[in-house]
Amino acid sequence: MRFTTMYSMIDPSYYAPLAQAAEEAGFHSIGLADSICYPRESDSTYPYTPDGSREFLENKAFIEPLICAAAMGAVTTKIRFHTAVLKLPIRNPVIFAKEVTSLAAITGGRFDLGVGISPWPDDYEVCGVPWEGRGRRFEECIEIVAALSSGEYVEHHGEFYDFRSIRLNPGARVPILIGGHSQRSLERAARLGDGWLPAGMSTDELAIAMSSLRELRKRYERDHLPFSVHAISMDAFTADGVRRLADLGVTHAVGGFSSFNPYGREADTETLQQKVDALNRYAEKVIAPVADIAET
Repeated sequence: MRFTTMYSMIDPSYYAPLAQAAEEAGFHSIGLADSICYPRESDSTYPYTPDGSREFLENKAFIEPLICAAAMGAVTTKIRFHTAVLKLPIRNPVIFAKEVTSLAAITGGRFDLGVGISPWPDDYEVCGVPWEGRGRRFEECIEIVAALSSGEYVEHHGEFYDFRSIRLNPGARVPILIGGHSQRSLERAARLGDGWLPAGMSTDELAIAMSSLRELRKRYERDHLPFSVHAISMDAFTADGVRRLADLGVTHAVGGFSSFNPYGREADTETLQQKVDALNRYAEKVIAPVADIAET
């Protein structure tokens, strides 16, 4: 089992020292959220809050995750970074592939690309991308980014994008992790991805999804390939819970959070030291006991 922590909506000056602290505490990776903008007026809802409210985002600072990962990578040597998740279909995949491979190259390959489909039509509208066909566009973007990250010449003629043979230099293969809880998301993760990013599922729900994922990977003859699962779960906050996640096939337990509630409308008032202390408490209470058991 490896351990991941996540940060977003915090004081931008905290990211670099938190990356150093997480690396020192024994975390394997850091997840970074993505948000383009907040519209003044919208009737869109957020699928991950009980009432669909998304007002908590209005006054929260969101650093572009690739830029954030580059800054954190510059002050660390081992810890990895991934987006959780980045809204891929609203971005031009060729330009974005160049950004991703540049980040992978400059961090020594310490970056995984976690992607999803934005639940908000607003994101598509302000970026000039049609909402219709977003799922097919998403898959085509994944195909393009994966192909161009090889560093080989790529020619593409698809439903949404068309370009002659081009090559990105340097090439830097980037593992692609797919977010989402629907059966379609699981199917995409099994067929197209190098990993899956579940969030907020109960242990029973996660067990059912993991079973489905294993069957899908066998169906697509990809079950022999490396595959990671970063699970945001209450089980990730105890050593016994982490063992339950491992038994399900989860590879990364996501924890180390402080008490800050990202879904609250209030600003984050925790100090940098309080956040570092939360990382160290998690390392002491969860990472160390799990590591001790693994060695026996």
